[in-house]
Amino acid sequence: MSDPRLLLVQGDVAAASLEGTVAAARFVPTRRHTVAAPAAPLRREPRLEAEQMSQLLFGEAFDVLVEEAGFAFGQAGRDGYVGWVDLDLLIAGAGQPTHRVKALRTYAFTEPSIKVLPDGLYSLNCLVEVEAREGRFVKARHGGWFVADHLAPLGEVEADPVDVALRFLGAPYLWGGNESLGLDCSGLVQQALRACGIACPRDSDQQMTLGEALEAAEPLQRGDLVFWRGHVGFVSGEDTLLHANGHHMAVVAESLEGAIRRIEAAGSGLPTGRRRMALA
Repeated sequence: MSDPRLLLVQGDVAAASLEGTVAAARFVPTRRHTVAAPAAPLRREPRLEAEQMSQLLFGEAFDVLVEEAGFAFGQAGRDGYVGWVDLDLLIAGAGQPTHRVKALRTYAFTEPSIKVLPDGLYSLNCLVEVEAREGRFVKARHGGWFVADHLAPLGEVEADPVDVALRFLGAPYLWGGNESLGLDCSGLVQQALRACGIACPRDSDQQMTLGEALEAAEPLQRGDLVFWRGHVGFVSGEDTLLHANGHHMAVVAESLEGAIRRIEAAGSGLPTGRRRMALA
């Protein structure tokens, strides 16, 4: 595996699982951690000011290779992306999630009541290990009390990724974002597909491996993905593109033909690919 975004190597240290496949001075075992914050930035360098390349959501696994300056370098369990995460946002050990957040976003609370102090704002696809129940609330391990109706068992998934993505309309654009409070183009696609139980890589160029390529003359249909260099969006209807983008700084639905003209005029060229996934 040569993609550095997925390669668990930092300096002269590599994961023990890579021994014999990459060159490194030392091969060490990783240590499983779990995200304990509503969202944890995955950064390019071990600095709070460093570029956010992605976000890990509450309950996700993160395998730590090395630590430096209060940060951990490791690999996301869900999509294999590597980077640096603030150690204060992680807890040591593996979680055993039983549910995921199915609401676009929801509060957890310090007690099983809506009248007490909120304990974070959690987004779609956060992972929850339920450890107690009281009335309409469930207690998350290493977290607060969630309204049970805002969670779904892990095996219960959505049917239509476009329907999921439409719920993000108006959400702010955020480079590297993966949560309902802010996300980028590939983050929107990833979260919509995850909610439908479909594994999805993080970046738009990686997502061009999804499904099957479409011929240029083949009509597009709802759910198809349209790609540009460094950008991706869903076809959500006739001549409609649903995407998070830096032009509008939000998730919007706009004319596909209009978006093609605008993106070309901005110097990013014409679409580079179209993909169709087989959906149940």
